[in-house]
Amino acid sequence: MQNTPLRPAPDHPTLRIDDLRWYCPADLIPAETTESVEPIEGIIGQDRALKALKLGVELYSPGYNVFVCGLSGTGKATTIKTILEKIQPQKPMTRDFCYVHNFEDNDHPTLLSFERGMGCRFKKDMAEAMRMVQERAPGVFEEEEYLKTKQTYIDEYNRKEAELFEEFERQIAPDGFVLGRVQEGQSLHPEILVKLKDKAVLISDLGNAVMQELISKEEADQLVEKYREHKTTLQEVYRRGVRLSREYQQKINDHERQAGEFLVTAIFAEMVSEYEDEKVSAYLKQVVESILDNLEQFKSSDDEDSGLPTEYEVNLVLDNSSTSVFPVIIETAPTFRNIFGTIERRQDANGFWYTDFTMIKPGSLLRADGGFLVINAADALTEPGVWKNLQRVLLYRKLEIQSLEMLMQQSSTALKPESIDVNVKVILIGNNEIYGLLNAYERDFKKIFKVKADFDYEMPNTPLAVQQYTALIRKLISDEDLKHFDKHAIAGVVEYGARLVSSRRKVTTQFSEIADIVREADYWCRQNSNKYVTTEHVDKAIEETYNRHSLGEEKLQELIDNEVILIDVLGERIGQINGLAVYGGERFAFGKPTRITAAVSAGKSGIINIEREAKLSGRTHDKGMLILSGYFREQFAQLRPLSLTASVSFEQSYSGVDGDSASSTEIYALLSALSDIPIRQSIAVTGSVNQKGDIQPIGGVNEKIEGFFEVCERRGLTGNQGVIIPRQNVDDLMLRTPIVNAVRDGHFRIWAISTIAEGVELLMGVTAGVRGEDGRYPADTVFGRVERRLEALYEAAKKERDETEG
Repeated sequence: MQNTPLRPAPDHPTLRIDDLRWYCPADLIPAETTESVEPIEGIIGQDRALKALKLGVELYSPGYNVFVCGLSGTGKATTIKTILEKIQPQKPMTRDFCYVHNFEDNDHPTLLSFERGMGCRFKKDMAEAMRMVQERAPGVFEEEEYLKTKQTYIDEYNRKEAELFEEFERQIAPDGFVLGRVQEGQSLHPEILVKLKDKAVLISDLGNAVMQELISKEEADQLVEKYREHKTTLQEVYRRGVRLSREYQQKINDHERQAGEFLVTAIFAEMVSEYEDEKVSAYLKQVVESILDNLEQFKSSDDEDSGLPTEYEVNLVLDNSSTSVFPVIIETAPTFRNIFGTIERRQDANGFWYTDFTMIKPGSLLRADGGFLVINAADALTEPGVWKNLQRVLLYRKLEIQSLEMLMQQSSTALKPESIDVNVKVILIGNNEIYGLLNAYERDFKKIFKVKADFDYEMPNTPLAVQQYTALIRKLISDEDLKHFDKHAIAGVVEYGARLVSSRRKVTTQFSEIADIVREADYWCRQNSNKYVTTEHVDKAIEETYNRHSLGEEKLQELIDNEVILIDVLGERIGQINGLAVYGGERFAFGKPTRITAAVSAGKSGIINIEREAKLSGRTHDKGMLILSGYFREQFAQLRPLSLTASVSFEQSYSGVDGDSASSTEIYALLSALSDIPIRQSIAVTGSVNQKGDIQPIGGVNEKIEGFFEVCERRGLTGNQGVIIPRQNVDDLMLRTPIVNAVRDGHFRIWAISTIAEGVELLMGVTAGVRGEDGRYPADTVFGRVERRLEALYEAAKKERDETEG
């Protein structure tokens, strides 16, 4: 079999120069420099997101909050702020909110709602009214008429009290008693005394009188008996005296209230008539009643007593007096306190904690009432208590201000302010991963975020897009006082936008990346003292951007240069091929070749994935290996089953392998090992494959080509080196200029293929082969060689089985 002459492979054309990179035509630039270009106003390339956002903003119904998805740098925050400012949706007027003392229940502060600007006015009016009460009340109680009437009540009370006790004293005098007053503690109280000669003694002192023979024991016993009778009467007289005291105290209080009521009612009359809201009117009436019930604290005119009592203060938690449009609050630190507000606590002189309604503080959710609150989804989900409470507020549209400690039951404060009916639309900024998780696992998420605004990271590369890029550059120049760009520099920026999305048909909408390049190009222009930014400055900015992030790539390249990592770019070898891998992050990824080898022997283990056996293989790579097995069954096991043991390995790979972009490469290595036909080491390969042998597109095609090119360039370009890529990836090519020049000069090649057969012929220089009418491949083709090797392996396995069974 091995001596059969092989049929040479047909030629396969390389890609044209125009296929390797898209160059922005200069005639698409609307001006020679940005000096004559109008800055863009508005959002670029986000029509879908803008429609969704506009719907969410203007449809003011329950649940129509907006979840904004997209990559960072696509202008989400800027877009949201701009669109909200421009749309001016028909929304409820903003309101003012105040918390005031609840005179019926101290632990439940009362909420008052006002039209915009009236809350601040109410607070000032209330403070002014209380100031007038404090200033004028003392004068009312110092007026001659008031004092005269009060003294009349006092005199009348004293007279009646004296008459009451004088009458009692007359009743007890015949029995030898007099009425006196005895001090007990800090107070005096009436007591019946025994009159002995010229002295009055307590009934308890009669024993001493008997011993002194001032009175006989029989007389003492009679006095005690009479004392007990009169004591009962005294108690009744005393009760009548207390009732009399209360009666006249009430008359004095009524007199004070009548005098104060005229003043207080007059002071608050204007407020009561001006604030017609039923709840506000009820509160003002309670204030008036409270003042009249506590007039004693307003009688003094001393400065030290002139402070406004806390229960009459007004806590203006939301003041929209200076707001002319609906509020747009972008909360950059969405902690529980910042969003929902809190109830502060203070320590008194004894170290005890206390709180009241004046310590209720609002959060951004309340400040956004009647408008919009923009929050980062990841921050909201990671901050303690924020997400669950936000869900609750959006579901029931009620905000209950509490401290996080109270919510977590770590505080004993009993203060529970009245809840606030909020009219706020929340715009949550996140990514599709967060949106998917919330949508799948949060039951109420769909009810409260009915609108998804998805910001795309790319847009079609059209003449309009080029003009928009030009206007965007002009806006940056105006906003940041940068130097103007000439048309070739603009073209360079647009090309960079296409490179960022690895497509000649698209350009990026991650304008933060574009803005960075514009700024850095301006920097290099100023360094060279040039008048305009040119393509050299743009190229320099792009080059320096890559250089700042290329340390890892350089270290890996050093290992290849020093042959620590083994890579061949010359010669041929059986069962060995150069695959291509991408390293690094999404923003600054780079590609490098990796050696893939295959070994084949007789056996029944099938194709062994060494990476999987070593637990270094990801799920996608495992799937690719299973597809590889399916391909071999499709191509070579139609007449008899596969019977072989083969292993495939990514050599010198110790950190794990994932992805299926090397599945075609692994097939080539196996075909080479089975056919005993060597593979050209000057060619690297990338491409996914299906079970039918069709090549499928992969990611990172530019980085992969550039990575192999750098290795070849360092070892010397021969003109035979190159890369095979899937044909579907041709539109993704935005290769760097040095590679394009090398291809133009014939020093490097790039092929695009659609099937495994094309790749086999390029790599081995032998016709792949087509199955004949007899179902077999010609013997002088690669597939024919493979088929006959598999037959030999099958026969060897069958012979071994027969011998074992025999």
